[in-house]
Amino acid sequence: MIVLTNHEGGVGIDTTARDLAAGVGALDAVEAGVRMVEDDPSIRSVGYNSWPNILGQVELDAAVMDGATLRSGAIGGLIGFKNPVSVARAVMERLPHEILVGAGAARFASEIGAETAENLSEASRDTWQRGLKEWLSPRERQAFPDIALTALCQRATDPEYQKDTTVFLAIDGAGDMASAVSTSGWAWKYPGRLGDSPIIGAGSYADGAYGACACTHTGEMTIRAATSRSVVLYLKMGLTLEDALYEAGRDLKRLRGGLLRGVAIHAIDAKGAHRVASFGEAKGVEYWVWEDGMTHPERRVAIHLDV
Repeated sequence: MIVLTNHEGGVGIDTTARDLAAGVGALDAVEAGVRMVEDDPSIRSVGYNSWPNILGQVELDAAVMDGATLRSGAIGGLIGFKNPVSVARAVMERLPHEILVGAGAARFASEIGAETAENLSEASRDTWQRGLKEWLSPRERQAFPDIALTALCQRATDPEYQKDTTVFLAIDGAGDMASAVSTSGWAWKYPGRLGDSPIIGAGSYADGAYGACACTHTGEMTIRAATSRSVVLYLKMGLTLEDALYEAGRDLKRLRGGLLRGVAIHAIDAKGAHRVASFGEAKGVEYWVWEDGMTHPERRVAIHLDV
């Protein structure tokens, strides 16, 4: 079984579904699907051709978690390499750590022989440069990039209202569970910004005994509420999957400040049930699902929880 995001996940779901149907383990299957998304230039929020930070650098975040062992691996702010999801998995399997960021993540990627890449495409660079002309004053243009970036990040306009993440949750034929997430984060973000994706328990969490969860959109909110871990804990407490999502939504609504609109929570439980929930103004959110016995993945509409 797989549950994943709509547009982004639709690129890799066939690969993951074929792998699961062939008996491939959940962790291998979700990694393979996410790699497909990372390589697809039509997706502007993950991997190659993503929108850069305010300095024109594509910083990539990714994480994986093995629901059987509760081991995780994550990387944040990775620059200059393809397939951050595979680098994140290598963190889990080759290091005694759970997360690497920035220069350390890049050094590790180089050590393991990860493929290098210039992820800033010409099209993304052109859009960023046009934006700078609009956002910067004449004096700031002359001094850029040696200027204060705080106000500039506030003025920068997102080209696609793009804060999305690709998320894959899966249960394989042996009952093992895994999650994998990948993103380039907020378009024109302040350099070094981490969203929820590399934060285990915020952007994703997988525990084969109870369930798995992953979130999309404004990671600042799900970091503050530890949303993915919370959903799994609500399942552990005996709540139904829908009630667990409802309680997580109530937790999010208690937050003051920030942007809740657009947040979507994807979840599966240990019995194979699945739900995706949206909140606030985000209605009509769609997602993909594949279960054993389906001839092909299906697109579904998420439930909307009015909390």
